[in-house]
Amino acid sequence: MAQGAATYKKPTPDEILSRIASLRRGRLKIYLGAAPGVGKTYTMLNDAREQRARGVDVVIGIVECHERPGTESQIRDLEILPSRAVEHRGITISELNGEAVLARNPDLVLIDELAHTNAPGSPNEKRYQDVRAILDRGISVWATLNVQHMESLNDTVREITGIRVTETVPDWILDEASEVRLIDLDPDALIQRVEEGLVYRADVASRALKNFFRPGNLTALREMALRALAEATDRRLEQYMSEHQIIGPWGARDRILACVSTSPNGQRLIRRAYRAARRLRGSLYVLYVQDPRRHPREQQVHTLQRNLDLATRLGAHIERVSSVHAADAIVHFAKANRITQIIVGESLHHTWIERWTGSVVERILRGTRDVDVLVVANPAKEELPLPDRASPERESEAERP
Repeated sequence: MAQGAATYKKPTPDEILSRIASLRRGRLKIYLGAAPGVGKTYTMLNDAREQRARGVDVVIGIVECHERPGTESQIRDLEILPSRAVEHRGITISELNGEAVLARNPDLVLIDELAHTNAPGSPNEKRYQDVRAILDRGISVWATLNVQHMESLNDTVREITGIRVTETVPDWILDEASEVRLIDLDPDALIQRVEEGLVYRADVASRALKNFFRPGNLTALREMALRALAEATDRRLEQYMSEHQIIGPWGARDRILACVSTSPNGQRLIRRAYRAARRLRGSLYVLYVQDPRRHPREQQVHTLQRNLDLATRLGAHIERVSSVHAADAIVHFAKANRITQIIVGESLHHTWIERWTGSVVERILRGTRDVDVLVVANPAKEELPLPDRASPERESEAERP
């Protein structure tokens, strides 16, 4: 069988160092669920006890039992490391004690609720950052995560459930896991568990059943969890085939460009672009075009920074350019970076402006070939009054995406 050039290509020093680092690093296993109460922590503890019986040095870093007797029963004789007490607004909060984990240096540590936000004053803002530090020291970690906490799904979860999830993790955390185990439970079975008081206290369960734990919500979240697992499996297979020079249907990589502005809709747009890039296993670019004739207000600057911070967390390539013609700048960037799909936000301007100047989307379409253009709806769009004529100032505003 013919062998490709990659078979004989000498690895670069960076590739060699990367392989050595991966051997030294601990292994991450994520127990992924569609909703609270499906049994992630219970299963993790049960699996850990089996590993302990096989001679693996297992400890509990932090576990949230939420007063669930079944979960508490699974701890049994597993060693629990002391937590770190943090005072915040007169309340003592128990947080993961990363220093205690490193000092104990076990083979495996169990860490619940990966998306948790640490109390102010903690070494890291997020628990998943604590986990990465532990992995870097060669200690393996088992952790739990619900699919609604994945950053790119934040808007979708809000639209389906009506609840904005404030604690999120970057989607690439699944890529760092050596194993992702889906803990699945039929929505009807989960609702029955809630009704029986196995998930929450009676007063909390009653509210939960009327809000988050509705059959439609749980069905949609379950589908999201299944898709997330399938995508993670595909990427792991692709990485394996690449590392072992296995010939496969490797095509040209898609390059997705999200064009953001100072609009709050930017986060919705970036998440949509990120999911498209992951689905196509392509690269994500985020572009902001600054009109040099205008100086954004303080609130706009803050909103833009939030948009770019989200893009950074999702691993996008971020570019900022200055131009009085946003469409021309977008077209130029797309050609220079071989972009295959452009995603822009719906304009807040009324269609009467576009009749005078032509829409940004139309200009992008005229300036590019073989590039798909997707317009993401803006929920904040409002009707504007129709004037007798468009002023030069309004004409220039229409240039912004």
